[in-house]
Amino acid sequence: MNTSYDTLLVEERADRVVVTLHRPEARNAISGRMISELHQVCERLERDPRLLLLTGHGGVFAGGADIAELLERGRDEALQGINSRLFDRVRRLPMPTLAAVEGWALGGGAELAYACDLRIAGPGAVFGNPEPGLGILAAAGACWRLPELVGESVAKQILLAGRTLDAPAALAAGLVIDVVPAGELLTAAHALLDRMARSSATALRLTKLVVDSPGTHPLADDLAQAVLFEGQDKKERMTRFLQKRASESTSTNTSKTEQTEKTESKNAFTNASKTASGDAAQNPEQQRSPV
Repeated sequence: MNTSYDTLLVEERADRVVVTLHRPEARNAISGRMISELHQVCERLERDPRLLLLTGHGGVFAGGADIAELLERGRDEALQGINSRLFDRVRRLPMPTLAAVEGWALGGGAELAYACDLRIAGPGAVFGNPEPGLGILAAAGACWRLPELVGESVAKQILLAGRTLDAPAALAAGLVIDVVPAGELLTAAHALLDRMARSSATALRLTKLVVDSPGTHPLADDLAQAVLFEGQDKKERMTRFLQKRASESTSTNTSKTEQTEKTESKNAFTNASKTASGDAAQNPEQQRSPV
């Protein structure tokens, strides 16, 4: 099914969907239209679970929510949780999500990145939540997600004191998995997704489900593991692992045996030579040529 988008660039692959926030005239600010289109993406990923890569166009992730739209919103819109409902939906997608952040990720843009399972940054990435300066608060997840991600102290520095985290600070705080050189962000992001894609899709889904289910352990762990233990994927992967290890062990033992045989042969030759030399030294007459 082909779907056209006004605020997104969407690339669908067999194992992942790549979504680029695309409002270049507004630094990819998150508008109501973008929210609606991201809901469409979520619906597709819920129906056909795949990895998700979120990034921004033009060297900016998202400069925040659309301020002109926020100005017109009132109490009723706030209670609808327009942004927070979407970000929570992104958080609950079946397969892992990754935000590739370069440039500004502010306000709602930062909260969208926080909602992803992982974040990777370019050298110019900057995270921040300046909402109190506009007379509002970061109500789309930052007030409770950010303390979980970076700890209460750093979160309060961002949310209350207006601190921004550049790429090195975000890495030091554990907010991002890596900071990669300029121009290599998407390549590194896809390499990370490639690594995850080599894992069992079912195992990834259940691992994410268990990690995101606080208060239900160890029952959730046991139930998820029970499902995986009965799966054919687990049997095939573990069998390949054991066969590979057995093959490597056989190869190593063969090499050791060959090396031992070579060493023993060399030692035998050396000992024989030493014996012959010793005998000759003790019987000098044997070295004389007959007259």
